[in-house]
Amino acid sequence: MTTDNLTDDERRLFARVSRRIIPFMVLLYTVSFLDRVNVGFAALTMNADLGFTPTIFGWGVGIFFIGYFIFEVPSNVVIEKVGARFWICRIMVTWGLISGAMAFVSSPMSFYVLRFLLGAAEAGFSPGMILYLTYWFPAELRARYLGLYLIGIPLASVVGGPLSSWLLGFHGLLGLAGWQWLFIIEAVPAIVLGIAVLRFLPDGPAKARWLTEDEKARIADCIARERAAKHAHSRHDLWSALKDSRVLLMSLIYFGIVIGLYGTNFWLPQIVKGLGFTNIEVGWIVAAVYLVGAVAMPLWGRSSDRRQERIWHTSLAAVAASIGLLGSAYFQAPLLVILSIGLAAVAVYASLVPFWALPPTFLGGTAAAAGIALINSLGNLGGFAGPYLVGWIKETTQSYSAGMLALAAAPALGALLMLVVRLQLTRGAVAPAPAE
Repeated sequence: MTTDNLTDDERRLFARVSRRIIPFMVLLYTVSFLDRVNVGFAALTMNADLGFTPTIFGWGVGIFFIGYFIFEVPSNVVIEKVGARFWICRIMVTWGLISGAMAFVSSPMSFYVLRFLLGAAEAGFSPGMILYLTYWFPAELRARYLGLYLIGIPLASVVGGPLSSWLLGFHGLLGLAGWQWLFIIEAVPAIVLGIAVLRFLPDGPAKARWLTEDEKARIADCIARERAAKHAHSRHDLWSALKDSRVLLMSLIYFGIVIGLYGTNFWLPQIVKGLGFTNIEVGWIVAAVYLVGAVAMPLWGRSSDRRQERIWHTSLAAVAASIGLLGSAYFQAPLLVILSIGLAAVAVYASLVPFWALPPTFLGGTAAAAGIALINSLGNLGGFAGPYLVGWIKETTQSYSAGMLALAAAPALGALLMLVVRLQLTRGAVAPAPAE
């Protein structure tokens, strides 16, 4: 199916809206993800300074997702009730303060506690932003704009790789270690931008001062047409979404994708460092990998929108991620290892775009808020499993290869389960939205 349901004027209007809100949303997500994963760069010196073993580090970075899991659904439901502008501000300021406090970690227990609190503070941000996009864009265009928004994930490493490596060089300034400066300085943008949200992020089209009344009406009409078309086929209440088998299956698929995502993301700096590179070289190599990911995500989203297809786009990207992880385990040459794990990182990021374009096609209203949050929170438990698994295997075998092999199975399983979702959507009693 094409985007013929929209007129040329409507497409131009949505393009204008995207130019107004998407860049700011990308900036917010970049900062969000940087504060989540910069511990991977801090580990290049922090682990030695504090005596953290691979298992301690893996547990600490993973426990973030336990706090995230506990508070995710309630936080996203609050966004639906009080509005995006206020709640996103609260989330960002809170996580910025906690992220800065990471500079004062002194023991495994303080590391665990602050990482848990960081996850609790950030809960609701990512699915809240995905929900927010459904207020502005119809399903026909959503994957391309999701692809643009989600490039904040690789951009966090594109920017954060060189920046974090440079900040590690501040060691000794005012008596602080380089990794402490990393946490302090990289926490500031979250606090500043959180306050800026109050000015630059309207709760929805109806509150956007830069839209005319006619433009607001046209956007509302497009979204209303979509909701009316799927109203008879989609879940709208909270408990129906939480019990929906497709939501639970999508959560399991996302769990597999996230294992690959964070299993590589948190450990990639240390893997590259282990190949014989300096901290500065590690930063630029990691940045190059994720720069490719930042280019691939919107392109894959456009392909998904052009074909109005989500299942195969998600599955193929997940399979490519597994192949890359397998290659990183079997190859010995540094260049081949980097290329393989680079393929895995790029592919797993690309899979996120069509994946997140799918749930809003069978969920609406409060169900969309709760269902998307449930998928995100359950799936993000893979962010605990992946890093901890790699750390434990690394400490046991003194090698990253077996850990990469273990990670490879997860996105491959997700790809297979995505085909089960396809069967449910085509043969189940509840049909998907027409755009899918």
